[in-house]
Amino acid sequence: MAPQPQPSAPPAGCDADPDRATPAHRRRAWLITAMIVTFMVVNYADKSVLGLAAVPVMAELHISNSTYGLISSSFFLLFSLSGLLVGFFSSRLSSRALLFAMALLWAVAQLPVLIVATVPTLVASRVLLGAAEGPAASMSMHALYKWFPPERRGLPSALQIGGAALGTLLAAPAVTWLIIAFGWRSAFLALAVTSAVWSLVWWKVGHDGPYSDSRRPRPAAAAPPVRHRLPYRRLLVTGTVLGSISSAFGASWALSLSQAWLPAYLRNQLGMTPQTAATTISAISAFSLVLLLTVSPFVDALKVRGLSSRWSSGVLQGIAVCAAGVAMAAFPFVDATGPCLLLVAVAFGCTAVAIPLHYMTTAEVVPTGQRGAVFGIVAATGTLPGLIAPSLTGHLIDAAATPTAGYATAFLLTAGVMLLAGAFAVVAIRPERDARRLGLATESLARQKAPASATDRATSVHPERPC
Repeated sequence: MAPQPQPSAPPAGCDADPDRATPAHRRRAWLITAMIVTFMVVNYADKSVLGLAAVPVMAELHISNSTYGLISSSFFLLFSLSGLLVGFFSSRLSSRALLFAMALLWAVAQLPVLIVATVPTLVASRVLLGAAEGPAASMSMHALYKWFPPERRGLPSALQIGGAALGTLLAAPAVTWLIIAFGWRSAFLALAVTSAVWSLVWWKVGHDGPYSDSRRPRPAAAAPPVRHRLPYRRLLVTGTVLGSISSAFGASWALSLSQAWLPAYLRNQLGMTPQTAATTISAISAFSLVLLLTVSPFVDALKVRGLSSRWSSGVLQGIAVCAAGVAMAAFPFVDATGPCLLLVAVAFGCTAVAIPLHYMTTAEVVPTGQRGAVFGIVAATGTLPGLIAPSLTGHLIDAAATPTAGYATAFLLTAGVMLLAGAFAVVAIRPERDARRLGLATESLARQKAPASATDRATSVHPERPC
């Protein structure tokens, strides 16, 4: 039998045993976090560039709303499939290699439109970019979890997803400036260079952490870990996983609509200049970032105080999607600029809360060795709206009596999807119950009964330590 590939070894100064984490290990954990946040910044800048360039691209290439919507949706043609496939291989490949390859492909994917700008090359570019970015969120979260124990993942998770909001926050004004000053192709070139630079830096500093899997050494005094490997069909039909997918589905519908159509809506329907539209999108992203940095650490604090994951993270993500859905249904019918923009911010900003929380709730009912694969499945299923929403919106706009009526119909449809998805998440997500049913709760019980080492006791005195 061929030997199984091993995860990349921790760098010098990092103890293989997270129960004996050194200061060097903790510094490395936050360095990896910073790199992954930057990874997500580049990821979302890549996703947003076509939407920010939509008006000049449509004008130069003489394409309709329907054709533009089809180009936007082509990004998701292989997005979910690649996320699913890479998720299953994640236990055999190091996160260092996976993230390096993804970022390098992002750079390559931006190049076709620099050579020939046509609808076919735009579609090919977006399909390749989508295939390379499909596993990005789930695999970068999986890589991050290798450096932090379950009870300390709230803030790192929020920072990782915050990178998405930060990517839009920074990309909107920067990319818009490039488009105005040097043409829309310059934005694609700048992002290609940025992706290539990140991949080279990551290859130098990125390593898998000691929470990679159950093969890590443990102190002799500790109770032996309870190893689990469960059939995927059992994992995927639990209420928690289904509810997590549902909240991701509702959030993804709004997110894909925001990336593809929000810049054009702000310019064509609300009469904004390119700079004003970019500033508005940045403000919405800043709002999302504030929510992420506030809510996820708050969830950690609630769990430390003994509140169940169902109420601290399950119900919360469902409510966030529902609240965004209500705002989505309302803002097309509000004429006053201030209230309308406030509702737009809630509609497209609140959904960010659901993204880190749906990973956290899923992780609680999945064995560590199968987490990457299940994350891939959840991401692949939860992001399917990207294949539907942009194209459908383009058709609705072209088919309506006026573009305004078409946008209103698209936003009402989105609101309905979000309300249903959020409500299901509230009802279905119950991590503690599902963990007991799967037999995963026994591992936590074994850890609780194990004698505490000196380092364990020290960590309880200094809870700010990541490990």
